[in-house]
Amino acid sequence: MSDIEIAQQANMKPIIGLVKEHYGIDAEHLDPIGHYKAKMSLEYVNSLTDKEDGKLILVTAISPTPAGEGKTTTTVGLGDALNRLKKKAIMCLREPSLGPCFGVKGGAAGGGYSQIVPMEDINLHFTGDFHAIGVAHNLLSALIDNHIHHGNELNIDPRLVQWKRVIDMNDRALRHIVVGMGGTANGFLREDGFDIVVASEVMAILCLATSRADLKARLGRIVIGYKSDKVTPVYARDLKAHGAMAAILKEAIKPNLVQTLENNIAIIHGGPFANIAHGCNTVIATKTALKLADYVVTEAGFGADLGAEKFIDIKCRLSGLKPSAVVLVATIRALKFHGGVAKEHLNKENIAAIEQGFANLERHYHNITQHYGLPCVVCINHFSFDTDVEITLLEELCANIGATCVVSKHWAKGGAGAEELAKSVLEIVDNREAGCTFVYDENLSLWEKIETIATKLYGAENITASAKVKAQLAAWNVDYGTFPICIAKTQMSFSTDPLLKGAPSNHTVEIRDVKLANGAGFIVAIAGDIMTMPGLPKVPAAERIDIDDDGRITGLF
Repeated sequence: MSDIEIAQQANMKPIIGLVKEHYGIDAEHLDPIGHYKAKMSLEYVNSLTDKEDGKLILVTAISPTPAGEGKTTTTVGLGDALNRLKKKAIMCLREPSLGPCFGVKGGAAGGGYSQIVPMEDINLHFTGDFHAIGVAHNLLSALIDNHIHHGNELNIDPRLVQWKRVIDMNDRALRHIVVGMGGTANGFLREDGFDIVVASEVMAILCLATSRADLKARLGRIVIGYKSDKVTPVYARDLKAHGAMAAILKEAIKPNLVQTLENNIAIIHGGPFANIAHGCNTVIATKTALKLADYVVTEAGFGADLGAEKFIDIKCRLSGLKPSAVVLVATIRALKFHGGVAKEHLNKENIAAIEQGFANLERHYHNITQHYGLPCVVCINHFSFDTDVEITLLEELCANIGATCVVSKHWAKGGAGAEELAKSVLEIVDNREAGCTFVYDENLSLWEKIETIATKLYGAENITASAKVKAQLAAWNVDYGTFPICIAKTQMSFSTDPLLKGAPSNHTVEIRDVKLANGAGFIVAIAGDIMTMPGLPKVPAAERIDIDDDGRITGLF
């Protein structure tokens, strides 16, 4: 059966009763959205402050390939397996974006028998959080142009407005637009553009905020542009926008509760991409889960060079979270792809390609253990056409670098297929103090931080940038020098070239642009040709997604 067919046959339990059964949370603390989704009140979240934290386990992956790696599937399978072993475990995930659902992915709620449900709702609108984030962002956009139209009391230079508009859809035609056309009644004529919602600073702010007060303060610190002197920043609070923006996000800031196919609790909240944003679910969700459960399994987007690095250097640094271990997900198919095999031939046994593609896994493992300072279990996400010879080889290659390697069959068997993985993880997290090391010191200059990430993690020889970008970073060092770095880079390679597979070395990382995310509290460095507004593929997933007369959705997977 397809993923959606499996999900539609799930024996879901009403979420209010399930949360009460698992964690003793009374209905008065939950806001149900239908029968199977609920938001948790911040008042209840705040009541958990004095409880001891559980263990935090991060799931990441090798560099993504068209073959798929199964990071979300593994997160769900591992969480279900921990619960099968009578451990109290919660999974913390990001919310899917409509753009990739209708673009390439076709859905992002796990797969096979390791899924979160209701799958269709989670992939399509869910609890409306992304809509609220988009509206809050675009309210600020509208207030900027309205202020300029009505006299521009703040003396905003229209040419230096940094704040674009957003939409939760892949639409390349909106990357660069002109607003204010049609005469003076329609505002001031200027260039503008759209980003996808997951790239919005409002998304990052929601994911890093610790309370409503913190949310509003961060929104107020957003730099929307500069005054005509080209130096003085203009903040969202100068436009008196942050109060209304926070009001729009009143419900979005509450964590969302759902369940797995095995009726275990998962929290899905926030959804920044890791290639263009910081790629982690909300701090509120993760911290809440740690108070409720003994073990929390969370995932960070794309490969360990992006999502895991940002999880450590941004999320953990800014929130004080301390992970205990990392699971690095790989597939035989993906390693063969990194070894040079074309997608249509990945199902054929190929020992040489695995040996060559293993370099990608090895570098990620080295980064995790040496630069993040975390113990790591390699999870081979099993596919039915993986041969015994290929699996044995991969196990041997992992043993040669000192890595614990577990074959996991959670896609086919759910939690039962991931019990060995869970036992390996427990052996680590139950016998070490939680904590990690950061890739760079916060007192380095912004340029040095970018250089450190590129050379240490990506294997680059150096970084380059235009004189304008270098000057901007140097100027920001004065007020924002302690900010962490969020590199926006292709997820497909350690380099900025998505076609460069394996573990390329001695390449150059070009920093094409930099952006200040003052409310979120980090600097975005845009590397290579990465876009903050993706486009749809030639044959988008939207073409196969449908609904019948009975309301049954098909085509999501």
